[in-house]
Amino acid sequence: MQFLPELTLLGAGLVIFVVSLGKSNTDTIRNIALGLGAAVFAAALVSCGQTGELFFGAYQVDLYSQVFKTLIAGALVVVLIFGAKLKGVNPKVQPEYYLFMFMSVLGLMMLVSSVELISMFVALELSSFAVYIMVPMRDELGNMKIQMEAGIKYLLFGVTATGFMLFGMSYMYGLTGSTELSIVIEKLSLMYNQPAAVIAMMMVLAGFFYKLAIFPFHFWVPDVYEGASNETTAFIASVPKLAAVAVLIRLISLINGEGQVIVNVLMVCAVCSMFYGNLSALVQTDVKRMLGFSGIAHAGFVLLGILTFQISGYANAMYYIIGYVVMNLACFLVICTVSKKGENVRIEDLTGLHKRSPIMAFTLAVGLFAMAGIPPFVGFMAKFMVLAGALKAGYLLVVILAAINTAIAIFYYLSVVRVTYCSDPEERDEVSPTMLTNAASVFLLLVIVVMGVTPQRFVDFAATAVKTIM
Repeated sequence: MQFLPELTLLGAGLVIFVVSLGKSNTDTIRNIALGLGAAVFAAALVSCGQTGELFFGAYQVDLYSQVFKTLIAGALVVVLIFGAKLKGVNPKVQPEYYLFMFMSVLGLMMLVSSVELISMFVALELSSFAVYIMVPMRDELGNMKIQMEAGIKYLLFGVTATGFMLFGMSYMYGLTGSTELSIVIEKLSLMYNQPAAVIAMMMVLAGFFYKLAIFPFHFWVPDVYEGASNETTAFIASVPKLAAVAVLIRLISLINGEGQVIVNVLMVCAVCSMFYGNLSALVQTDVKRMLGFSGIAHAGFVLLGILTFQISGYANAMYYIIGYVVMNLACFLVICTVSKKGENVRIEDLTGLHKRSPIMAFTLAVGLFAMAGIPPFVGFMAKFMVLAGALKAGYLLVVILAAINTAIAIFYYLSVVRVTYCSDPEERDEVSPTMLTNAASVFLLLVIVVMGVTPQRFVDFAATAVKTIM
């Protein structure tokens, strides 16, 4: 029962692989993938609360890991729902596309349960290489090869981050003589301010900074977001970030604030992520590029919550990333629906959306309001709790800089809402979402509002989950 989500994912991958060998109808493949995604979510939900270990303690199942697995599976199902038609993916490779998506999710689920350096590396690479292949699978529009450029950049930056991480792991093994995370951190805690320990820790964190798009491992984001299909970008922008935060909390919680040099470096990374992401997003005209840069800024807020080195701070960071994923999925749902043939959506393409599709316009507005940190949505409470925790921990200057960034972000988020609601549709096509897409939209809107109105219930549950790894 403890490993039911992983086993279900393996079975789903085998089913899709068998289906891909034949010439099944694309609608049939999509329905199978959606059904398998729902089965994975159900398996994760059933196994939530189970405990156990595998591979001599290298793979650990606890409430913390199972909660993240459930969240990952839930995000997968939402992406499968609003990206069901795969308008931006080459029809010839759609079965394989689903196969790689499920294998990436398997790697992410393995990652959140890994408590040993080698198992973490294997899980991270399984999830990463599957996505590297998904990016170039975008259907060509007008002989454009932008997806190939995006795939190459994603691969090169990913391999570079992996190289840094492996080098850091070799340092850790050399310093401690072990690859078990608990033993490594215990021995490393005696030398946190020594150059070798600082280099080792920062290099290992580099691999997860890459997943979360934290400065300075963020350069892949705008080009990959723009070059990948809308469905792939929605997946990249949401699902892997959950696993990245789960592992960052595991790693950083073991430092306990003792390594002041490491803390200072991470704080600089958080502030730089906020400023770079928000300032760059101001001038974007492509919606996906804008969301990519805003994601960099949000990653800085998440890291700020983690760096309080308190259970409440970790719970706030967990609450923040869940809220961010829901807000992000709401925005990408609109992008995938507005895009007729899988092309990128520019801000001007949202002109008069409130008349062409009121529910899509409302979904986008709520998602952007929440990202901007406007009450009563989850984005406001998430930012408030993270900043309050950082202020309590004594990071006054950083809180002031983060507040400035919040003000900057409001401008470009609301400028998109203005185009959506304060302009005429001109001669643009009608937008006709399916019943399933509307249902997903309503669900995301409810989650955004409920998490914003009753945050303490979610934060308390997150704190309970975090306590299991302390």
